[in-house]
Amino acid sequence: MAIIKVEDIQFFYNLESDQKVIDNISFDAEKGEFLSIIGPSGCGKSTLLRIIAGLQPHRYGKVFYENREIKSPIPEMAFVFQDFALLPWLTNIENVKLGLSLSKMDDDRKEKKAADLLGQFGLKGFENSYPNVLSGGMKQRVGIARAIASNPRVLLMDEPFSSLDELTATTLRADILHLLRSKKISVDCVIMVTHNVEEAVELSDRVVVLSDKPSHVKGIEQIKMKHPRNKHSKQYLSYVDKLDRMLNVGKKQITKFM
Repeated sequence: MAIIKVEDIQFFYNLESDQKVIDNISFDAEKGEFLSIIGPSGCGKSTLLRIIAGLQPHRYGKVFYENREIKSPIPEMAFVFQDFALLPWLTNIENVKLGLSLSKMDDDRKEKKAADLLGQFGLKGFENSYPNVLSGGMKQRVGIARAIASNPRVLLMDEPFSSLDELTATTLRADILHLLRSKKISVDCVIMVTHNVEEAVELSDRVVVLSDKPSHVKGIEQIKMKHPRNKHSKQYLSYVDKLDRMLNVGKKQITKFM
């Protein structure tokens, strides 16, 4: 069952411009699915994710959350930014509590929930520290904890691992998958933008491949592998190779894999 529907989205550089960045993009994201969006640099992946979140106005097309059109941010969806977006004058637990700012919980319950989330992300003992003492991976853990604090059903992630070293990124990807599969959080669906093909294969149930701008959907590949995925297996490498080839197909050649 589709929880997110993207229908014929078009986006231009500005309201007066005829220069199109995104051209009639449509796809669904299913309940229980981890869906990734990949494409060339500058093709509008992050813009598309912000449109889905209701953060970016667009000229044509619609986005639906369970048949309700999204025109502005909704509490059922949360966003994880590439650059962490933590407030440096707040402690880590205060940053996580920002995700509960609209909640009717009392302060004690907010404090407990934020502390519990930090603990789940391996940050017990850093609650009252400030973000400047954390590594990049630890900062992103705080950002993800803040995003899921409000019990969203859809988690949108904009290249969440791109600024991290590979060892840190690998560990954080594994932690997120474990948390999602453990059902300890409310998230039913994840949509992630990434430029990393191997990352998409490692995490995703399906991968939406976009063309260069004006971007359209070149293909949708289903990843039929159980977790955890062996990055050295022939099947894994075959998916990586297929997605690489889909990315390199010319603009006029559109192949759809289901």
